[in-house]
Amino acid sequence: MATATAPTIEVTSPSDYSSGDRKPLNEKTDSLMIPARPSLERIYTSPDSINNLRAPERPDLRRTTTNASARTTGEIVKRSRWSLHMEAVTWRNLMAIGMYLHTVALPRPPSPTFTKEIPVTLSSIKGTIKLQFYCPVGWPNKPRGKDNDTFGFPAMVNFHGGGFTIGSATDDCRWADAVRRAVDCILVSVDYRRAPEHPFPTAVEDGVDAIFYLIHHAKELYIDTNRLSVSGFSAGGNMAFTVPLRWQYECRALMGIPTDMSGGTALPHDAASEGAFSMSRRGGKIVAICAWYPSLDFTNPRSERRKSNVKPDRGMPVFFTNLFDASYLYPPKNIDVTSPYLSPGVAEDGLLRGLPKDILLYTCEYDELCAEGLRFRDRLQNEPLNKNVFWRMVDKEPHAWDKSPNGKDPKRDEFYTEACKKLRGIFYGSEEELPPPE
Repeated sequence: MATATAPTIEVTSPSDYSSGDRKPLNEKTDSLMIPARPSLERIYTSPDSINNLRAPERPDLRRTTTNASARTTGEIVKRSRWSLHMEAVTWRNLMAIGMYLHTVALPRPPSPTFTKEIPVTLSSIKGTIKLQFYCPVGWPNKPRGKDNDTFGFPAMVNFHGGGFTIGSATDDCRWADAVRRAVDCILVSVDYRRAPEHPFPTAVEDGVDAIFYLIHHAKELYIDTNRLSVSGFSAGGNMAFTVPLRWQYECRALMGIPTDMSGGTALPHDAASEGAFSMSRRGGKIVAICAWYPSLDFTNPRSERRKSNVKPDRGMPVFFTNLFDASYLYPPKNIDVTSPYLSPGVAEDGLLRGLPKDILLYTCEYDELCAEGLRFRDRLQNEPLNKNVFWRMVDKEPHAWDKSPNGKDPKRDEFYTEACKKLRGIFYGSEEELPPPE
């Protein structure tokens, strides 16, 4: 039994409210122009639609196999795509039952406020993705956060976990509820397309498309494009880093800046949060990342990652990680696991310096991904990156500890509340609690 989702509804268009008393949001966004360029141009035949977006030519991200790639992909159990698909579908259905129990336990989290289905523009595999919107109680008329009444609400783009293979956008409904209530922020959870049907880098490209959509439709959604953020869990935690990196390269291309889309071009310091690409019609500011037990380094084979777990018996089941890797890292002979869109933990400093200045990072003590999380924390907060990293260890807990069937979980609530407090400080300049909703 799958979690019920809210029906798709139409959101009021800008023309319907711009004549009223409320000040239009992000007026400057619609006046931006894209510099003309011959080689990396996207053509907009209609500024009100993303359907006509033409992606620039970009190199194949499945590049020449490196020694690190051979070590990682050499451990992948060779199986047919059909058998992987059948196993993935089975686990998706079983996980849906588990997440149903997670969502019906009291106190029950809310269903999405509404759903949008959008076309993809970046991936060579065409299709659509769903965005699940969790809006604050007062949205769009009674904001509680500072500046929300003038510039629109801050927005957080969230990516669910599941090894890029299972899971859905509503899995993080309790996190979404915490963010919308405590931060007065719109949380948009992305149903990116999953492997094995859609292997790397489809999920990352879908994540960028989600950000593009929110920026393009910011006025009608009451979103402040200068207060965007991303969050994610596990594989989604990986995307919380890789999607902003890829988004910045796409913005550079739109602005006519010569760009190696595979990640070979350095980015300005704190470019995402400083608005370095605001002159692009798909630009804005991603001011924060909140990553929960992320997967960061595919150059380290699974066997080595498991050895780093201080409690191997509490680790992720081997059959799960085998399914995830065989599904997402395809075809294995052509995957370069050093790609910054796959292994941000080992990306070049020149790329990572473009990430937002403020980063929240949570790791689990009994998790094979903990060690790479700690290594990445050290890189981010030290020279030459110097990010503001708020890190905490979730003591004596395994991977995905917060997704238990229990409705009441004091430890989960403690960590979610703390993260929301930090986000308030980033969005509003103060960590003080917001007034209660009316």
